[in-house]
Amino acid sequence: MSAVANEPGEAAARRKPRAGKRRARRVVLFNRTIITHGLQHEIWNDLYHHFMTVSWPFLFLAFAAFFVALNLIFGLAYMLSPGCIANLNPGGYWGCFFFSMETLATVGYGDMHPQTIYGHSIAGAETFVGLTSLALMTGAMFARFSRPQARFLFARYGVVRPIEGRSTLMLRAANARQNIVMEASARLRLMCDAVTAEGYRIRRIQDLALVRSHHPIFLLGWSLMHVIDADSPLAKETHESLAKSRAVFLLTLSGTDETTGQVLMARHAYASDAIRWNHSFRDVLHTGADGFDHFDYAKFHIVDPLEADPASHG
Repeated sequence: MSAVANEPGEAAARRKPRAGKRRARRVVLFNRTIITHGLQHEIWNDLYHHFMTVSWPFLFLAFAAFFVALNLIFGLAYMLSPGCIANLNPGGYWGCFFFSMETLATVGYGDMHPQTIYGHSIAGAETFVGLTSLALMTGAMFARFSRPQARFLFARYGVVRPIEGRSTLMLRAANARQNIVMEASARLRLMCDAVTAEGYRIRRIQDLALVRSHHPIFLLGWSLMHVIDADSPLAKETHESLAKSRAVFLLTLSGTDETTGQVLMARHAYASDAIRWNHSFRDVLHTGADGFDHFDYAKFHIVDPLEADPASHG
């Protein structure tokens, strides 16, 4: 039974690898830069992901370059049979090029038109390619425009300070769009290097329980707190130990946008040097002389040192 079960894997191992360009690739994971090796870089196999992640200017330039290149190619195809296009203007290659643009875009002004079997065949093939390309471009553009974008703001620093006599890790987030995000939820995880009892190096991921992990109406700000008690993975940690283990705190937020009904998601990573021990966030909410509450985003990233040092995490 075991031999039969292993046969597909062994066959795959014996299979000749596909020929392709293999090169190193730089991947930035939070505060670490990792160079990957051994994978074939085949952009054609993942065009959708590529178009969803490139910048808008690059996307428009890529579509424009594709449009021009396609017309250059079809212009050459028309040139192979002189006289296949009636009323060619201007004459020669550029007339074929502009006729190709009209055909590919399905404009069809009517002045120039195919007049031979060859011309109609090339024009028909180009019309099919144009309609297919237009559908793909429209799909990519719509996918990018319709993708929900969360405008969650994360404070640049986290703080560790006493809250009700207990050392507490605090992070701060805000909804920069200032509309209601319903049933928002948050999760906090600690990722750090560790060595097992057998001496095996691993990248350990541990959940950090939040005092309140759900917010029914996330409109302005949200202070997220993790109590560092005896059961916390941070119970014996210090700033130095977290830096040594290359620790990263990963905060993820999600919720439903009341305006569009779409699910919003965002994340932010805090390296160990972004955690300020024995500090406190500057208060951003105050009541003005006008009787209204004011939320000051200019103070959102500011942290101030505390006078007293927490005994357990000095």
